[in-house]
Amino acid sequence: MAALRRSDDQAAQEREFAHLRALMVDRHVAARGVKDPRILQAMREVPRHLFVPSVVAAKAYGPGALPIGSKQTISQPFIVGHMIELLELTGSEKVLEIGTGTGYQAVVLSKLCGKVFSIERLNDLALRAVEIVRALNIHNITIKVFDGTYGWSDQALFDRIIVAAAAPEVPEPLLQQLKRTGKLVIPIGTEGSQRLARVTRVGTSWQVEDCGTAEFVPLVGRFGWKE
Repeated sequence: MAALRRSDDQAAQEREFAHLRALMVDRHVAARGVKDPRILQAMREVPRHLFVPSVVAAKAYGPGALPIGSKQTISQPFIVGHMIELLELTGSEKVLEIGTGTGYQAVVLSKLCGKVFSIERLNDLALRAVEIVRALNIHNITIKVFDGTYGWSDQALFDRIIVAAAAPEVPEPLLQQLKRTGKLVIPIGTEGSQRLARVTRVGTSWQVEDCGTAEFVPLVGRFGWKE
């Protein structure tokens, strides 16, 4: 009987989380301009509360970024949706993500592209991300611990690259690992003064678009900010 009660309680909680996710997407993602229905649906499906510490899980479906430990954050829902929309995914792409964190954005991406290769420089966060990805039974995400500013040369070239930390400029290795006509989305600048850039490879040159303000932790590494 107790087990049955636990099962009922769990089902009720899952329904509540699904309701909160739907509200999050409507109020904090779609209402702010993200239009791609595939992205909105993916964000309705991914249980964001699993990717944050239990002490802040109650805020998981609010509008803001949240701490995930190691002085890192999970990005606010709108910026996740917005940056993924800028990638213009069609469903089959090979995507490189720099800055796995606990894996939320990678899991959203996994529903929208063919394969996600994600790099996290902090071992504790990467281990947590791997645990969550396994628990969710997702098989098209590969995560490694490394300096993400080098990219992932033995898996290059990539159709799309997304960077979840702000760099002083676009790291050269990432540009070189982008396929022709590929797109890279990255915040550029210092704390308090960042812009979101979309870089499209055109032959041997790159076209850069300014896509608005951003607020991210620094991208630390050989081709980013120094620790």
